[in-house]
This record gives sequence, structure tokens and C-alpha cells, in this order.
Amino acid sequence: MSPSVRSDRRPRLVSLLLAVGGVAGAGASALLGNITGNLLSELSVAVLGSASLGLAVLGITASFVVEWRRRQRGQLADEENLAPAGSSAPTLPWPGRYIGRRGQAEAVVDRLAPEHAVAVVGRRGVGTSSCARQAANLCRDDFRDGQYYLDLRRDGRARSPREVLSALARVLGTRPPRSGRADDLAEAADELRGELDGRKVLLVLDNVDSPAQVRPLLPPTARTCRLLLAGTGRLADLDGVVAHSLLEPEVDDAVEMFAAAGAATPLARPHRPDPRTDPAVRAIVELCGRQPRTVTELGRRTAQHGWRHSDVLHSLRRAADTPPHQRIAGSPVAGLVTARDTAYHALSGEARRLWRLLSLSSVPLDRPTIAALARRRPDRVAVLLDELADGAFVVGARGDRYEVRPLLAGYARMHLREAGSVRHRVSAQARLTRHLARGAERHMAALAVAGVIDRDRRLLDDDPYSWFDLHQELLMAVVKVPAGAVETLPRRVRDWWFRLAVALCGWLAHAERLDEWEEVCQTVLANPTAQDRPEIAGWAHNELGVLRRRRHDPHGAVAALSLAVAGRGRRGTAQARMNLGLALLDLGRLDEAVEQLELSRRHRARADRAGNALSDLALGAARLARGELDSAKDLLVRAADRFRPLGDSRGYAAALTNLVLVYSALGEHLDAGQAWQAALREYESVIDPTHRATALLNAGAALLSVAPGQARQAYGLLAESRRLREQGRPNAGLGRTLLHLGDAAAALGDDDEARRHWVDAATICEAAGDSDGQQAADARLAGEPHPE
Repeated sequence: MSPSVRSDRRPRLVSLLLAVGGVAGAGASALLGNITGNLLSELSVAVLGSASLGLAVLGITASFVVEWRRRQRGQLADEENLAPAGSSAPTLPWPGRYIGRRGQAEAVVDRLAPEHAVAVVGRRGVGTSSCARQAANLCRDDFRDGQYYLDLRRDGRARSPREVLSALARVLGTRPPRSGRADDLAEAADELRGELDGRKVLLVLDNVDSPAQVRPLLPPTARTCRLLLAGTGRLADLDGVVAHSLLEPEVDDAVEMFAAAGAATPLARPHRPDPRTDPAVRAIVELCGRQPRTVTELGRRTAQHGWRHSDVLHSLRRAADTPPHQRIAGSPVAGLVTARDTAYHALSGEARRLWRLLSLSSVPLDRPTIAALARRRPDRVAVLLDELADGAFVVGARGDRYEVRPLLAGYARMHLREAGSVRHRVSAQARLTRHLARGAERHMAALAVAGVIDRDRRLLDDDPYSWFDLHQELLMAVVKVPAGAVETLPRRVRDWWFRLAVALCGWLAHAERLDEWEEVCQTVLANPTAQDRPEIAGWAHNELGVLRRRRHDPHGAVAALSLAVAGRGRRGTAQARMNLGLALLDLGRLDEAVEQLELSRRHRARADRAGNALSDLALGAARLARGELDSAKDLLVRAADRFRPLGDSRGYAAALTNLVLVYSALGEHLDAGQAWQAALREYESVIDPTHRATALLNAGAALLSVAPGQARQAYGLLAESRRLREQGRPNAGLGRTLLHLGDAAAALGDDDEARRHWVDAATICEAAGDSDGQQAADARLAGEPHPE
């Protein structure tokens, strides 16, 4: 009889003797009661009976304890002892309910044939351990000398390299390493290789957290021994290891896991609908990130408690999709899902917090934004991001940005709700909004002052265009909060949110992204905060008025700007009245336009130099339209003199562009030529195609009127203006450009081209509502003389 059999029988024999002893004690007490008298019998029964009961209880307890110890030793033998070939003892723990993953274990077996070391790699909880065990059991007949199995994460604690080698040394009978130094580890590993060399052995190391745990064992013996690892993706970086990546199961496989777990539940409710045909189950497993542990446990609990799949899905969606600042009752389903996320719980506390906070954003964030969101130093954020990336919690994006893996986005939001309070979530939102608002305001100021490109055409060190292009998706996502969200946030968050909206609209207006500009304005107006604060509503109406004026809708602009004038404060009213005056000027209502522009200038504060310059510019254009040339000249010269010290190239160029028309009408042709040349030089440093096209139109028209001999140069200026205007929607400016382009062609003697341009001008002016331009084009087509 082998020692192992004797060791297994000994505990059973001890338990039996203890139980027999208890029974014997009871029998002895009964016999003694028959021999002695009644009094002595009762006394002996009382004393010996209690002793016999104690012996019996002790025997039963000891049998349970010994059986538990025997099972523990048996499990340890399964994990760390070598079973000879042909033995009936199990060589590895067989993975129970290994559902789905079709062909994965077989693929690992195929890789083990030619390779000496194979690693099944993937994030925690994805099934790498089950896959490796399944593969090892499928090929156990190929290793006649047995298999070794070692769990490197016993009781949740990762073993050190020394502990790994010591455990293997105990199994194989070699000397363990004397210390954790590299030379001692190498010596112990060499002795292990010598023991395994020439034997058909499979060594399975499960739950490898770090390559350092197994690096001393690499490479394994060069002949018949094989090494099968299961752990994180960092094992793929080891030399001599062939990695087999294991991702989350496909949707069909995850549904199969859900259904199989429910079918295997002994207390499952009868007459349950088949989860494989229920669309709600597919949505459930997707919302759970297709994590095998979570899906399996959720399928078991659903079958056990009789939960309806639609109710489970509703509970999960409610926990994942409700805005973070809103309170909802706790969900046992969501708590079950988050509790089963072993990969999440294996992270450090700071990494878990950072991952939860990243779920507040639906778009990638760069490192400075992440640091502001988490309120951590940039170097610490870099370490935490590396930890999250190693665990496949985050993925990278363009511009050194990071976001939660889309598959785990709902999972992360459930963790955010389960782990933190509403106050903490709102504070994180406030930090994110404040950081973005400050950045947007800073870059808008640089955009307004420097015009993005300096006069030497060198890009600025901090390019506002690049910053807005990189963050535009994030800025839109933060501004477009769900309906009713802003008024539930603290006041400081609402203020930063509004400041971000203002800066974002400035960028969208500058970049001519009119649809998104209008979308932001409508979002602000639809929010209840705009109803409580008239100045916010007035700002939004003013933005919409300017937007509609750019879209050549003067009637819509007048309607929106009239609401803006009624809702804004003194300084805001000055800006709104100026825009309203310009819209009235577009409609030809000159007297009303001049009245509004005069009120705008009167409401400007003296310290508002930029605002006063804008009012002078607008009023000068209105006086020019009414034919008041001297007054227009004074206002435009004063506007140009105010814009230039401010460094506002766009405003200075606009004032010069209007002065071209004034000088031409006054007959001051030399001043007109100098003005349009200076205006074009300014527009070379400003990215503003609309106003540059206007400057080119005025320059070409002035050149034709004062110097017909320079028609070729005028034609070139007008052609460039047409090219810029054709990039947008047809409008009155394009019609006037075509009108003067026809005049330049006629001056050059090309009558056919001139007629084509006049016909196009008449058509476009009619569509744009420019009756004066249409009449001028029709007159030229009729051969009527036109004023020079």
C-alpha cells in the first residue's frame, strides 16, 4: 500500500474511533446503571452520559475537520503535485461551464506543439485561466510524464519570483532559491530545468500578474518540456513566449454564457423564456461589457429570482445612462454587476477613481484635462494611465488623449454611480468645465488679438486653431448637456458652463461653422437657466441675430436682435443695438439703422475702446449708405485710428475697406488707392475670407472708376473676390462682384464674357433680394450707360 493511500485512510480511521468511543461510553453508562442501585444508576447515567455525548460530538466535529483538511490537501495535490502517466488522479482543475470561446482552447493546444512557451493573455476576468486549463486538459495525453499547475495569485496576493520557484522546487524535489537575488533565482531555475529536461511535462502557471514572476523560468528546456502561462498582456513582451490574445467573447457567446448559467441553476424558476431569443439579453451582455464573470453571475441570479430580462435591462440602463448629477435609488442589479468586476477591483484605489472620472466624458481627454479632472499632478496621471492601459480599461486617441474603452463605457458609469456620491460627481464636472472654459477663453483671446498668424506668417507657439480643432468634440459635448441639467448644478458650475458656451460660439463664428454655432445657441436658449437670467437669453438671441445676418437673412436677424435688445444689460444692449442697426441697414431701413447705431454708441462705456471702435465703424457705414460722406469719413477715420492701437487687424481692415468707397465718392482717388492697398495688406495676416472678398470688391470697383486703363488689375482683384465668395452660399455680395467683373471684362473689350457676368449678376441679385444690383445688371444688359 502506498504512503499516499495510508495518509488518506488515517484521518478516516481516527474519526471512526472517536465516534465509536462516544457510542461505547454510552453503552458503559447503561451497563453500570443495571449493576448499581437506582440512586447510583441515575448518578452514573448523568455523569457518564454527558461524557459520552461530548465524545460523540467531538468525534463528529473531528470527522468534519479532518475531511475538510483532506479535501484541502487533495486540492493542493491537484495544483502542485505531479501525477504520473496513467494515474486516475486529476492533473489539473477542470474549468466548469466553459461556455463559448469556440476554438480558443484548441488554438492554444496547436501552438503548444511547436512552441516551448505559450501565454494566454488578456485583461483580468476575461477567461484566460479557464482557457489555459481547458487547453492543458485537452492535451494531457501528450505529456506522459505529467503536468504541473501553480496558481501565482493564491488568496488574492501575487507571488514573488522567489515564491514561485520555491513552490515548484517543493513539487519537483529540487533546492529552493536561498534569497530573492537574481543569481540565486537563476541557480534555482537552472536546477529546475535540469530536473525537467528530457521529460514530457507541461508546466501551467496561472494568474501571472507580472513578467518578473516567470522570467527566471525562461527559456524552458529546449526539448520536450512545455510552459503554458495565463495572465496579463505584458507577458507578450517576454522573449521566447508566443502570445495567444483572448478578448471578450462575442455577443452570441456571451448570450450563451448567460443562458447556460441560468439553465444550470438548481433553483431556477420554471417556464422561463429562452434568453437566446430575447433581444433584451443581447443588450444586457453588451451593457455589462461582455465580461464572462459578470454575465454568468447575472444569468444565474436572473434565473434564480425569476427576474424579467426587460426589468434587468431597464435597471442597468437607468444606472448607466442617468446623468451623474441626478440622484436615483440604488439598484441591486447594478450592485451585482459592479461587485463581479474582478479586473476593476484589482486596480489601485487611485486608478479606480481615475477610471470612474473618465466616464464623465464621452470623448477622449488629453493629459492636462485629465489632471484637472482628477486633481492630480501630471506625472501621477501618467502612472495611473499606464496602469489603466495595461489592464485594457482605456484606449488612446489622436493628440495623446485617452478615453474609456467603448465596450466598458456603461460599466464605468455604473461604477461611478455605485462608488461615489452626487457631491463628488458634481465637483468633478465643475473641475472639467472650469478647465475647458479657461482654456477656450485664453485661446479665443489669442485668436482675436493675434489673428492666429503674425505678420511674418509664423505660427504662434500655442496655436488656437490647433487647440480648438483638438478639443472641439469635447467642448460641444460639455456645452450640450442634457435638458434640465444645468439648473441642478451649483452656481459656479453654471457660470463656467455659460462662459464656455460664449467662448465656443466665438470660435465657431470665427471658423464659419454656422450650423454648430446655431446648435449651441439653441441649446443655451432651451435651458431653463436662460429663462431665469435674461442676460443669458439676450446673449443667445444676439448670437442668433448675427448668425442669421451672416446667412443673409436680415428679417430673421432683426427679429432675433430685437429680443436681444429687450433682454441684455447696458453694455450688452449696446452690442445688440449695433447688430440690430446693421441688420436694418441690410434691409435698407437707413433711418432706423442710424437711430439704433447712435443709441449703441451712446451706451458704450468710455473705457470700452474696442466697442466704441465697432460703433464708429458701423455708424460710418450707415452714414455712407445715406450719402452723408463727410460724416462717414470722420467716423471711419476715427474707427481706424482706434482699431490700430488695439492690434485688431480685422477691424482696421474693415474701416479701410469702407474708406475706399468714401474716398472714391469724394473724388479723392489717391487716398482711395492707398486705403484699398493697406486693407489688402491687413487681410493677408487675417484668416477672414468674407471680409477680404469685400475689400477686393471695393478695390476693384474703385480702380475701375478712377483708372479705366488699369482694368486688367481690377479684373484680377474682382476675380479673386468671386473665388472667395463662391466658397459660400450665393448672396448679394457675389452678385455685385459679378456686376463689376462684367464691367472689367467690357473695359477689356470682351463683350461676350461681360454679358455672361451681367446675366449671372442679375440672377443672383434677384435671388438675394438686392433690387438695386438687379436693376444695374439689367440696365447694362439693355445697353444703357452706367455711371463711372
